[in-house]
Amino acid sequence: MDSGEQVPQRPRRVTAAMVAARAGVSVATVSLVANGKTAGRVAKDNIARVREAIAELGYVVDGIGSSLAKGVSSIVILVAPDISNPFFAKVIAGVRESLGPQYQLLLSVTEAGEFPEADDVRRLMSLRPAGLLVDAPNAGFLEDLASPSPLVLLDAPGLESYAPSVNLDVASGARQLAAHLADAGHKEAAYVDSVTGTETFAVRRAAFLEEAASRGITVSPKRIISTTIDVGAAAASFAWAWPDWQRAGVTAVACATDTHAYGVLQEARVAGVRIPEELAVAGFDDLPYSATSNPGLTSVHLPATALGQKAGEQLRRLMEGKSLGPGGVTLETSLVVRGSTKASPAGHLPAASH
Repeated sequence: MDSGEQVPQRPRRVTAAMVAARAGVSVATVSLVANGKTAGRVAKDNIARVREAIAELGYVVDGIGSSLAKGVSSIVILVAPDISNPFFAKVIAGVRESLGPQYQLLLSVTEAGEFPEADDVRRLMSLRPAGLLVDAPNAGFLEDLASPSPLVLLDAPGLESYAPSVNLDVASGARQLAAHLADAGHKEAAYVDSVTGTETFAVRRAAFLEEAASRGITVSPKRIISTTIDVGAAAASFAWAWPDWQRAGVTAVACATDTHAYGVLQEARVAGVRIPEELAVAGFDDLPYSATSNPGLTSVHLPATALGQKAGEQLRRLMEGKSLGPGGVTLETSLVVRGSTKASPAGHLPAASH
């Protein structure tokens, strides 16, 4: 470095002591003013001097630090199995809306297709979180975690005994999808699953396969493949499987997420497969792109924003020492039919909504 160059100075962190010195008051007085606890305790002229010093110096209250001093922080940890799924963007938006500005949301996520380990989350407990939200957990994770903080589960069918839960009725959506494909005349189908070992994917797969079988659709084990929630991975797996599926007469593919379905649609176009004339494709989530893709993607609508909102509301009540009503919360799902599947006869499907 040239000796004549000026090295930029790193800005100093403004402390309460610096504000106190500028205002000519004690650090305790600065704390009272900064936290809005001056009533009957600080004179008006001292309040004015402290506020002026705060403005001049650019002092910012360390909310996390002050909360930790009380034994708990303002942090809420959201544990999610696969943040690469665009579905979680809406979930996070819903959580943030319901928690409000006084809580800070911290995400604990892992690589695509992997679920966070309880040890990883326990290390975050040193932050003394106000509460935890766990999306799509499995029983083993919850047993290992044993969180002392208020805990609410999202999309955790069958795990309601571990903690208060906000669930999606994914089984109903899966059955609607199987019925739709059967009504459209499909007899041989395949299923593209997620490798993430969570209950919600197991429930949607089991419900689809059971309903499909009851309605005369065959989905042999050889026609069930699993990939990470990634368009490229789903496309590659479909490209590998499609020749055998085509020889077996497969005319429909159901996917565990819309992201998987996008991969199937992408590779089908490359292979010259006509959608939906030769192959019907459907997914879960009803992501925004599904309405505008070509063709539009038939999908089971999962109310992601409402899921985050309801879970955040439940957790906030727990953190504030309030009780929850009996039983968990279950949000309805619905099938949204678009151009990627053949339309069924009128009257065979329940009303769908976005």
